[in-house]
Amino acid sequence: MSASTELWQLSATDLAKGYSTGRFTPIDVINSCRARMEQVDKHLNAFVYVDFDAALKTATESTRRWREGKPLSPLDGVPISIKDNINVAGMPTVWGSKLFGNYVPADDELPVARLRKAGAVLLGKTNVPEFTLQGYTDNLVFGPTRNPWNLELTPGGSSGGAVAAVAAGMGPIALGTDGGGSIRRPSSHTGLAGLKPSIGRVPRSKGLPVILHENEVIGPIARTVEDLECVMKIIGSYDPEDPLSRCYRNTPYAETDTKLSGRILYIETFNSSPAVDPEIKQSVHQAAQQLAALGHDVEHCTTFTLADSINEIVWPVIGQTGLAWLLQAYPDWETQINPSLIDMAVTGQNLSATAYLNALDEIRITKQKLSLLFEEYDFLMTPSAAALPWPAAEIYPTHIAGTEVGPRGHAVFTAFVNAAGLPGLNLPGQPAQSGLPIGFQLVGPQGSDARLCAIGRAFEAAHPWASHWPELPTR
Repeated sequence: MSASTELWQLSATDLAKGYSTGRFTPIDVINSCRARMEQVDKHLNAFVYVDFDAALKTATESTRRWREGKPLSPLDGVPISIKDNINVAGMPTVWGSKLFGNYVPADDELPVARLRKAGAVLLGKTNVPEFTLQGYTDNLVFGPTRNPWNLELTPGGSSGGAVAAVAAGMGPIALGTDGGGSIRRPSSHTGLAGLKPSIGRVPRSKGLPVILHENEVIGPIARTVEDLECVMKIIGSYDPEDPLSRCYRNTPYAETDTKLSGRILYIETFNSSPAVDPEIKQSVHQAAQQLAALGHDVEHCTTFTLADSINEIVWPVIGQTGLAWLLQAYPDWETQINPSLIDMAVTGQNLSATAYLNALDEIRITKQKLSLLFEEYDFLMTPSAAALPWPAAEIYPTHIAGTEVGPRGHAVFTAFVNAAGLPGLNLPGQPAQSGLPIGFQLVGPQGSDARLCAIGRAFEAAHPWASHWPELPTR
């Protein structure tokens, strides 16, 4: 830590080192994050609820434990924000919707409970699009969240508030969710590391209604891969309340050797969705070369069709029917929700059980094909997003590289990972000429989360990014 480095700029790992030596305390860090939040969040709108009194109380208890040499974990006293579709006891869970405006859960969702038990300081809730079903972050309750690298633009979604908070220095770690790319794409738009864990790797219970089948998982967002792993060691182990986690009953998350190399299939575009911003193509191509220089066997692929049915059939059907199912409990929902979601809900109401089962069968087929592919390759590599960030209040970019695209045109690279239950990691690559961050995605077979992060750690060590900060107004 240099003399010019502020406490709010430190990683969770560096905070723990400082706590252990007594150079500063969790109280000092919470006060630093609070001051930073008061300076910049009025420009970003990342947080929708903050409880500094509770945070300071937790930090005070943590300070005592560190002074006694009895921290609960390496995350004891580390500030963490929670995405506003993850329940925190006593904090509102609005889910970006007027329909949930009065909901205050009595219980923590399981990963939050584990972080609380580990001594983490829960700062508050971060903004989301309504029902976390869109790839930008805006809603009728709290308004748009803005990208710290350009306040006119979106940070993406649905973990837009989460990434804006970390990228701007309002806490080193955010807990997010990823149902179709909602951790990886926003992380790519803001220069962060973001992990979408394997299905079941992070068990869930006491959460919101499930509207994306088994696609949505909880995962961490941070400035460094090492911080991602600190979180996974706490939240990534079996719990009997979540049967999806049973396959990890005897295998808690653990680090692997950072020197591991692998066979990587680098996929530049998908056949059904070829529109990719040229600066993103260039950045990801450079990252592929950098991985090869680190000892990986990287094979370039220009023809890839395994994700086509997920993008064209599965994701729309799952999202539409999930939303329709949720809204059936609210007779006046059409007057309460974002107009951009009404057509989606009506379409979901009119879909047949046959269409839903067809979507599930496409998932089964895709899982089989990917399983065979992973017999040949250790990892897949793609862009995390097909477009650079777009204006903050617009739902999606209508054109990419001069080609007209639909609502999911920017999001084509991520949903197949969710449908197949695979882990996916976003890492920052070379930014655009404008300075906007660009990320790439590494995908591994189910259960390879730790090895995926080991590859990410090695890449990060060779091409560090955590010292890059956006310039933000502070008045």
